[in-house]
Amino acid sequence: MRSRSNLGAYILIGLGTYFLLSKFGWIPSLGPLIAEWWPVILIIVGVSMLMRRSDRDKG
Repeated sequence: MRSRSNLGAYILIGLGTYFLLSKFGWIPSLGPLIAEWWPVILIIVGVSMLMRRSDRDKG
């Protein structure tokens, strides 16, 4: 359970690192990629939520 409580911190560290490296030009920006593929991202998140709920209801 402890690793789950740290998940938010890891996400923030990862996002901060990504934005910093992107600002320096060391990695390409994900903006155009996200702008084109955001519907797919929403579908994947929704399916993931349904699968998690299904697993929780079974067990």
